[in-house]
Amino acid sequence: MTAAFAGSAPARAQAAGQQVEIPPVNVTAPAETRRPSRPAASRHADRGAPRPQPQRAQPAEQQQATAVAQSQDARTGTVGYYSNSTSVATKTDTPLLNIPQSLSVITKDFIRDQSYQNLTDVTRYVPGVAVHQGEGNRDELVIRGIDSSANFFVNGFRDDVQYFRDVYNTQSIELLKGPAAITFGRGAGGGVLNRTLKEADGTRVYEATAQTGSWGDRRFTLDAGQAINENVAARLNVFYEGADAFRDFNHLERYGINPTVTLTPDDDTRIKLSYEYFHDDRTADRGNPSQAEAGAPAGTTATRFNPTTPFAPTGDFSIFFGSPSLNQAIATVQTGMALIEHDFDNGLTVRNGTIAADYKKFYQNIYPTGGAFNGGVDPTDTFFNLGAYQHTTNRDNVFNQTDFTYKTWVGPTHHTVGFGTEFGRQTGVDIRNTGVFPNGTPTGINTITMNPFSPTYFGPVTFVHHFTNTNIGDGVTTADSNSSYGLNIQSGYVRDTVDITRYLQLIGAVRYDRFDMSALDMNTSIQRARLDNLVSPAAAVIVKPRDDLSVYGAYSVSYLPSTGDQFSALNNGQLILQPQKFENKEIGLKWNINPKYLLSTAIYQLDRTNQPVPVPGAPPGSGLAFPNGASTIRGLEISLNGYITDRWQSQLGYAYTDARVAKDLTAATVALPILAGNRVQLVPFSQFAWWNKYRFTDMWSAGVGVIYFGDSFASSDDTVRLPAFFRFDAGVYANIDRNWKAQLTVENILNTNYWASADGDNNISAGQGRTVRLKAMYKF
Repeated sequence: MTAAFAGSAPARAQAAGQQVEIPPVNVTAPAETRRPSRPAASRHADRGAPRPQPQRAQPAEQQQATAVAQSQDARTGTVGYYSNSTSVATKTDTPLLNIPQSLSVITKDFIRDQSYQNLTDVTRYVPGVAVHQGEGNRDELVIRGIDSSANFFVNGFRDDVQYFRDVYNTQSIELLKGPAAITFGRGAGGGVLNRTLKEADGTRVYEATAQTGSWGDRRFTLDAGQAINENVAARLNVFYEGADAFRDFNHLERYGINPTVTLTPDDDTRIKLSYEYFHDDRTADRGNPSQAEAGAPAGTTATRFNPTTPFAPTGDFSIFFGSPSLNQAIATVQTGMALIEHDFDNGLTVRNGTIAADYKKFYQNIYPTGGAFNGGVDPTDTFFNLGAYQHTTNRDNVFNQTDFTYKTWVGPTHHTVGFGTEFGRQTGVDIRNTGVFPNGTPTGINTITMNPFSPTYFGPVTFVHHFTNTNIGDGVTTADSNSSYGLNIQSGYVRDTVDITRYLQLIGAVRYDRFDMSALDMNTSIQRARLDNLVSPAAAVIVKPRDDLSVYGAYSVSYLPSTGDQFSALNNGQLILQPQKFENKEIGLKWNINPKYLLSTAIYQLDRTNQPVPVPGAPPGSGLAFPNGASTIRGLEISLNGYITDRWQSQLGYAYTDARVAKDLTAATVALPILAGNRVQLVPFSQFAWWNKYRFTDMWSAGVGVIYFGDSFASSDDTVRLPAFFRFDAGVYANIDRNWKAQLTVENILNTNYWASADGDNNISAGQGRTVRLKAMYKF
């Protein structure tokens, strides 16, 4: 169910007797303020009602307390690992209990306690989410069996370029599962990940951290902010990190700066401004090949009924299959955001936001591919093949969103109506060059044979752009991408949340997206264009037999145009293909077992249709395909998050996911086609994660976690199996005094060898070995 249909009502008071002592949220307000005792949006929540209705049960939003909620934590009821509400899902602050969709909020405290290096690593503790390798150069997730590199958002704006993000300025991470087109537009079939950034909310915060650890890790951050006066608040987040890695020759260096300002010219208006400069430079690592089976068909690694496994020379997971000097991924991102919110004092509020982002992205890979086994190690363990390419994917994004919320009575029912628009312009280039090796294979020099026990390549590679499908003597028979493109987006939505009684809520919504794309094929000078008009409906019903319990049923649809996640080019096939469709049916339950401990469950079926099926014998690069591929994903998700007691925090999740190919996805003429009944890439049947943190004294706390990830396949042809694994993590935390804190975390305590992810059958990532990180934090 798309989160955009949730009611906007804050949670009501907990039932009597359900009390648990929770550490308070400490908020240091500005020294002087003329502001009222609560934000304008809260003060005017009732003003849309034309008359008092004392005999009628009031909607929950009209029963909220008048406590000051200046900080981001206070506004969302965030304490430790628990959040009570989010505005990301519905564009207005809504309790998780009132959102008819599976939703996980990862708070800044949980992120800090884990000390993870990558954004997607944090999701290991979220059920129903798997990490895709992303060709070693980007964040990529598989959510409910749907793989996407584009369903990433920041403060609700699309952040769809392929790069590695950091969490230095992150307030929270929200993962919404299932189609979310009403709020987020195209794609979003399996779900989305949104980063909510830290903002200048007037709270005084001055904190510096220094971290060191395994693989030469060194990381420094600064978070500084306060109210300048009664009308202006400012905040600055800065970080730097450099490190090597458990994989030979791997390294990274990244840094970022994010100043923000909030202006409040009057009690009803808030203006937020933000700028970020971010740079990430690292080794691109496509991982290891798999082991070919004797008698495997040409171009494959195994037979369907005898799945093979990844290959690690002499059991050493640290050996690098690539080039230390040539494998690289570099991203430079500049982002500016402006947001204005206003309350009209009559039940109507408006939010208008704009983002302008410039992405410079380049990556270069030498990786296992090509040859007799498509990059796999031959059955006698004597050779495998390396190939090479480089890719430039620069992009500029500009989006403007306007969202209105109106609250009013219509007869005996209360309505919260949300409506708004989004306009966007995305332009960019997609240029790929193929690498050729000296002394290459007899069939051409676009690949080179290597010894699998000495797989690191130290020689030169020449990168050549191929304009046609004709072999020019180096073995390359496919033209390299060379596209300049532009995309215009116009969208509008409306959503009505109807409180029938205090026990029953109905939600209906629809979104229209106009997706107008053109692309110039600079190889052929052919200009192509395509227009899609997409209408995405959704509906839900929420039953609340108690104030702390909700049961919901939901239906939602979203679409992905034929140009796919990255829409970087148009070919003849994409001009005629219909958009992919994602249809989700879901029922779920949410229960606040105690005021800061939430149980969420969901059972769903997600159907994906109109997946492209390549036409046998179609000309290379034509993109000709049949739109009759399909997948069916059925699953169960359970999560428990928050405070079990005032000393014990817990985050537990389990997912059972049966993700199957419903119709053949590749032509039967290929050696190992993707056929109906195959399991979808990287989706295990069972996934379990449990993190616990216990506060022994006011000074000392400790945490321990376990992750179980069932067996899965490296691709949907089901030929390379990734074994199931357990991983254990731990941490020790010390509140030394009012200024100093320290923590020691250990990822993969038992130093278990496991395969963490993949990008196809012969690009398989080893899980990180035991990693120790020591962090000191100083508040001043």
